[in-house]
Amino acid sequence: MSLPIEISAEHEEIIEECRLLSEKVAPFAMEADESSVMHEPTLAALRSSGLSSLMVPAAYGGRFDQVDPLAVCLAREVFMKTSSHLDSVFALQGIGSYAISRAGTESQKEEWLPAVAKGDALAALALTEPIAGSDLKGITTTVEATKTGLILKGAKSFISNAGSASFYTTLAKEGEGYSLFLVPADVAGLNVEPSPELIAPHVLGELTFDNVILSESSRLGEPGAAFRHVLATLSVFRISVAGAAVGLMQGAIEEAVRHCQSREQFGRPLVKHGPVATLLADSWSDLESARLLTYQTAAMAAADPEGNLDRSSLAKLTATEAATRVVDRCVQTMGRWGLIRGSKIEKYYRQARPMRIYEGASEVLRLGIASRLVKEVGDGA
Repeated sequence: MSLPIEISAEHEEIIEECRLLSEKVAPFAMEADESSVMHEPTLAALRSSGLSSLMVPAAYGGRFDQVDPLAVCLAREVFMKTSSHLDSVFALQGIGSYAISRAGTESQKEEWLPAVAKGDALAALALTEPIAGSDLKGITTTVEATKTGLILKGAKSFISNAGSASFYTTLAKEGEGYSLFLVPADVAGLNVEPSPELIAPHVLGELTFDNVILSESSRLGEPGAAFRHVLATLSVFRISVAGAAVGLMQGAIEEAVRHCQSREQFGRPLVKHGPVATLLADSWSDLESARLLTYQTAAMAAADPEGNLDRSSLAKLTATEAATRVVDRCVQTMGRWGLIRGSKIEKYYRQARPMRIYEGASEVLRLGIASRLVKEVGDGA
């Protein structure tokens, strides 16, 4: 992996640890990536590596004083090249717990974050609903204060880690505002069903909250302040999707190059044919451009997580759109060998497509990015 930025010796150590973990997972990666339930050998390998500690602050068992977006991106690049299942399990540890690190009480942090760091507790973020995806203000899940406590009612849809998570960081409408709640997986009234199967299998589930009783201590942050913490979570972890997309592109290009070096047509290796060389060169250009933007953005997010959402969106848009182009070109260079079900390149092809939808669909991201662009040009005029 060639990096377009200078990184610390500690980051180099993290990359090496991730490579070692990927080598352990590689023998069963194809099996894991076709599973819609938690793949226990993959989870066990992640736990033994200690790399979930990247997802919490040092005070609670983490590696850095605060979650380091660059370290998370570096890890996801390595993992996604080998296994989307490993990448997902790792990423969810941060996506589901970041609001606790940021807004939780000391009691909440002490209860959950050390367990997240060890991989003993699996995290999940419950935002989307059957009728509310990108438009989170359209959610219908509600929480109401009663004499017996807070009553949570509603449903969440396509929730990663559902059924395996130890807790769900849950967005609910509270009066005229929106609040976050820490909902343990074993609370009475919480039911989980599998989501429909995806083209690239993923641990997903549908949650229903049937008059779930929560104590006031389940609240994450101040009443009505949910979106501040949700947007901060997206700001940090949306970039990491770009990191994963970079890893997927790297894997696809390596598969294509190996094929094009070894396969001959018309008396020459494929890589010596101009049209094939063009596809590979354009793919490498897309990869390195996306990598540069991703890691520069991650470094910026470390200094200002809240103020980095638009740049995070730009990096995610750039890298995931590039991943679709790159994998498609790589399949083309491999001809019929790129169409074989169960091959690495076919797996990458299916895995690239959902990246343009989850954690911000490309079309929605473009709206925010364009709005920021207009503001910056206007301010500079």
